[in-house]
Amino acid sequence: MTLTEVQKAISEKNICVLVPTYNNEKTLRRVIGGILHYTSNIIIVNDGSTDSTPFILQDYPEIRIIHLPENKGKGNALKTGFRVAEKIGYSYAITIDSDGQHYPDDIPVFVEALLKESQDVLLIGNRNMAQDGIPKKSSFGNRFSNFWFWFETGIKLEDTQSGFRLYPLHKIPRKYFTPKFEFEIEIIVRTAWRHVPVKNVPVKVLYDPAERVSHFRPFKDFTRISILNTILVAITLVYIIPRNFINNFKKKSFKRFIKEDVLESDGSNRTKAFSVALGVLIGFSPFWGFHTLLTISLAVLFKLNKVLAFVASNVSIPPFIPFIIAASLFLGSPFVGGNSNIFSQELNFDLVKNNLLQYLIGSAILSVSMSVISGTAVFLFLNKVDPENT
Repeated sequence: MTLTEVQKAISEKNICVLVPTYNNEKTLRRVIGGILHYTSNIIIVNDGSTDSTPFILQDYPEIRIIHLPENKGKGNALKTGFRVAEKIGYSYAITIDSDGQHYPDDIPVFVEALLKESQDVLLIGNRNMAQDGIPKKSSFGNRFSNFWFWFETGIKLEDTQSGFRLYPLHKIPRKYFTPKFEFEIEIIVRTAWRHVPVKNVPVKVLYDPAERVSHFRPFKDFTRISILNTILVAITLVYIIPRNFINNFKKKSFKRFIKEDVLESDGSNRTKAFSVALGVLIGFSPFWGFHTLLTISLAVLFKLNKVLAFVASNVSIPPFIPFIIAASLFLGSPFVGGNSNIFSQELNFDLVKNNLLQYLIGSAILSVSMSVISGTAVFLFLNKVDPENT
């Protein structure tokens, strides 16, 4: 794209460039100057800088500047900028860090990528983290973040930590729970949960230790990020995956759902059979309240079909629970010399508590046997329906 085409697209698409900054006096002018080459639709959020940043910003009366009285973190600065941008009337915001690692001349990359899309999309700059000069801790942190983003959304990206991004302002969440560096993880995960595509676009990166000032605190911020990912994973397993499954089921007829999401889903017949076997194994196990968490986690770990495993784990839906408990107590009685006359007794918590070992042994027998039976049955059925996918 030519410069004129980029400038025209920025205007027509209502795009602004949002720059959060904190004590980056060495690189701030260069970043602002590079952005002004393409647009004056700039919002700078000075996050309580204590260096010469306020004086530098006085030289740019043509751009909107927000001065926060104290430093509250990058996430808070971005949230403030998003609110202002949307209030002004912008539809998209390109965020770029002011520490000099990003090149403003990559702005056309985001604009061109947006123009190719038929729907709103969140774009993240894909830096070459393998190039010389990139700190190993940054490369490791990015791979760590990429894995959890994939686990939480099912979207595979090569870079999830780059601050060079394009956000669709009307599609991102309105409320957030994190104020600092972890905010950039929260927003892309929760935006993806809204079914907004999240994609990488190639950008350059510069790590100059003589100029760059990083405010990332390895221990504190990594701990905060880890806690956030723990929460996001729990929400993914307990709510997002079941929600998506139910929504897909509602959109299709039962016959179409079985055909497209089960029979024609990824994986061989053997993999699908193992997925069902895993779901049944967990569903009949005594880990009440953790069935979904365990099923999805193990399905991901062993690269099985998560949908099939989740469906199969629901053999323990509430109406079946009394029968499962009774069957477990019955099967466990010969191994501990317990009472096998279970079906004539009132099933309650005290009965299980007083015969806990009997219940646990019987539960193991029941879950394993039903897992083997169901997995074998599914494998034989699939081989008959689709023998070439063994």
